[in-house]
Amino acid sequence: MACHEIAALRLGMMNVLGIKDESVIQHEKNEIGSEALSSPGPIQSLTNANNFEDLIRFFDASLVELEQKISGLSSSDPKSGYYTSLLILTKKVELDLKNSAKAFQTLYLDLEEMHDFVHEIYPS
Repeated sequence: MACHEIAALRLGMMNVLGIKDESVIQHEKNEIGSEALSSPGPIQSLTNANNFEDLIRFFDASLVELEQKISGLSSSDPKSGYYTSLLILTKKVELDLKNSAKAFQTLYLDLEEMHDFVHEIYPS
């Protein structure tokens, strides 16, 4: 069993943040597996995300697939506990990801406000 959603998000985040650590990239790709990496869908798209909007959109889509997978499991399935825990983890990550995007948007807006404020104090 693998946490494809988390590994794919880490790869996408590496793109967004400009992290180029080949050992981490290979580790995450191994976690996901070549079949999921080569299959069109949210996991593959998430690994190639280049901005926060794509990270959130593709991560949300990957969670829909995870929820569908979980809904098809019986409660007696030995993987049931793992997938339930994974769903809780991914929900927390989803909230953190959205909050991080909002924090960057707030910073962006605050920079403009501070810039305007400096010009109020020191008019040209």
